[in-house]
Amino acid sequence: MCVVGDDLRYGLVQDDSNKGIQNFSLVVKYNSDSMSNIKENVRCILNELPPTVHLVAAAKSRTPTEIKEALDAGIRIIGENYVQEAEQAYGVVGKLAQWHFIGHLQKNKVKKAVEIFDMLETVDSLELSHEIDRRCAQIGKVMPVLIEVNSGCEEQKSGVLPEEVAPLAQAISMLPNVRLMGLMTMGPQVGDPEDSRLYFVTTRKVFEEVESLNLPNTEMKYLSMGMTNSYRVALEEGANMVRLGTLIFGERD
Repeated sequence: MCVVGDDLRYGLVQDDSNKGIQNFSLVVKYNSDSMSNIKENVRCILNELPPTVHLVAAAKSRTPTEIKEALDAGIRIIGENYVQEAEQAYGVVGKLAQWHFIGHLQKNKVKKAVEIFDMLETVDSLELSHEIDRRCAQIGKVMPVLIEVNSGCEEQKSGVLPEEVAPLAQAISMLPNVRLMGLMTMGPQVGDPEDSRLYFVTTRKVFEEVESLNLPNTEMKYLSMGMTNSYRVALEEGANMVRLGTLIFGERD
């Protein structure tokens, strides 16, 4: 079972623009015994997350059986890092879930990706955006996307540098088969979740900058930030979509 600490609190404060991104303070303790129980983990997390926050179950290397357990407990969005893995899981699970791509998307994988996924969270170039637009046009689909922000400005990481996000957003807004829905960031890997805050703040400010442009064919609705180690800090900084893997499925074998 999960144990909620006495200091659990849902502090809800809307941002200055009052357009949907909200800040939460969320402090939760888990009983470590629950980590092997997918259904119990999901129920605990859904109980504790504010209702306006979308939970993405990060299912990298997880089996279709594990994914179905999570869905049975209330998960609605599955996040996959690899198109091939997603294709196998989708073959079993199908439309029981919404499917988000959360890994690095290669151009040669776009054709299959647009067939499977309901959202691509990691768009990081105009070239990739054009390929998504082209492939979606072939199947009569408009693909919701998020721009991935390289909030730590790390050379080895994919994603768009903060200062380059707005120009890319403007270019994407002109593509008829791609609809920009917000931003996503990974941030550098850190031991202390508090060290992630700077990168989440940076991404939120970029989100607000793009939102203020009032671009056509754009709905700045989602700010996808935070994983198992950092999602509480991400919520405090305005995330309304979190990507949790270990906290749902337990440690990988």
